[in-house]
Amino acid sequence: MEYALQFAATLSVIVLVLYSILRRSSAIRDIPGPPSPSWIFGNLRQLLLSPVYGEHEFNWLSFYGSVYSLRACFGENRLMVADPLALQYILNSPKFYRAPILNNMAILLFGDSSVITARGNEHRRLRAGLNPGFTTAAVRSYHPVFKKVAEMLDNFTTTNADVCSVLSPATLDAISEAILGRPTKDLGAEFAANNIEIVKLTASQSETHILADAIGSRLPAWVWRAAIYLPTAAFAVARQEKFLAKQVGGRIVRENRAAATLGLERGNDFFSVLLDPETAEKTKTLTDQDIVAQTALILIAGQETTASFGLLELARHPDFQDKLRAEIYANSAAIVADLAYENMPLLNAFLKETLRLYPAVPLADRVALEDAIIPLGESIVSFNGERINQIAVRKGEVLALGIASYQRLASRWGKNPHEFNPSRWLDGDTYQGDAVGPYANLLSFLGGPRTCLGWRFA
Repeated sequence: MEYALQFAATLSVIVLVLYSILRRSSAIRDIPGPPSPSWIFGNLRQLLLSPVYGEHEFNWLSFYGSVYSLRACFGENRLMVADPLALQYILNSPKFYRAPILNNMAILLFGDSSVITARGNEHRRLRAGLNPGFTTAAVRSYHPVFKKVAEMLDNFTTTNADVCSVLSPATLDAISEAILGRPTKDLGAEFAANNIEIVKLTASQSETHILADAIGSRLPAWVWRAAIYLPTAAFAVARQEKFLAKQVGGRIVRENRAAATLGLERGNDFFSVLLDPETAEKTKTLTDQDIVAQTALILIAGQETTASFGLLELARHPDFQDKLRAEIYANSAAIVADLAYENMPLLNAFLKETLRLYPAVPLADRVALEDAIIPLGESIVSFNGERINQIAVRKGEVLALGIASYQRLASRWGKNPHEFNPSRWLDGDTYQGDAVGPYANLLSFLGGPRTCLGWRFA
């Protein structure tokens, strides 16, 4: 088995090399960008393995602007895009889709029936069916769960506590109760432990991962479906995650159906909302199997949070922390009565600023499904000195959507965009024009038809 994998890897590298030599000329080559320090890794080690968050990426943004070229593995040309108009076009155009490696990994983790892997009419059907559980009214009904979990976090008995060590379990508790209607302990210790391993697995990055992604992006989806049965620790965790999520989701759906048959009052959790006969009558789109198939995605994606960075910034800015605490205490009665978070400007500014500086997904790759012309909000100068306001990309070329870079553009967020400054949201320094994303003009939840369904929940 080991020799077979080595042979397959070697063959894939040879194919990649030949591809890089024989491919047609790309317009991306004419776009200035940072020099590549390595043919094997290109600029990806600088981009993905920087010890300081965004160290190279933000320097490139400052030097080259919001659109520039860089090199991926094996000499592949790639376009980095942080231009707002270009991002809006790419995210809303059917000519672009999730890059192959990301799509194959999603299939590996969540299967073909998940809303994240579905395409076309099937994707629209699933989104329409799931949306009732993520409306403003539905999310408001989950607030008692969030409040209960927050109160548990507030009950520290010591003056010093490592909040990060309890934040992940608390997040899972909130998701489990709000989505499934069950506390984490009811899901079983094995499920909770494996869920932690999955989150670690999806968050890790290394040179090996970079090379594996480069090779894996050229492999067809059927290889990834078969790969889950390989006897490695990572694939074992993925196998167990799919099995346990299906088991847990199926059990909860059956219990909800049984409770409805007995005439028992339904809960206010996400699954209960979707399984409610009135909801089913309105949407007429989801089967029980559809709902079960979303269990793994919701539980894992829901834990991609920027809360740790928010706590870090509060520790760095004690004066703002004091003001924020005072605002929350002053509105504590309103929070209990009607959950009027919108009436707390400092809290909202803090949330927006944290999401702006620390998006859970700072980069998102997209592949061109066909030749396309990408418009630019600001023109750039090519290597030959030509000023251009659009870029032609070919079918199969991969674009890196610089979400973190976009959210640090001075033209969008005012002066000192790399600094934590919640006041920018109160002083009118942020861009007030056409929205790119669903919340505060941010792309922390992406945008377009594949905007994160749970952005209100987050």
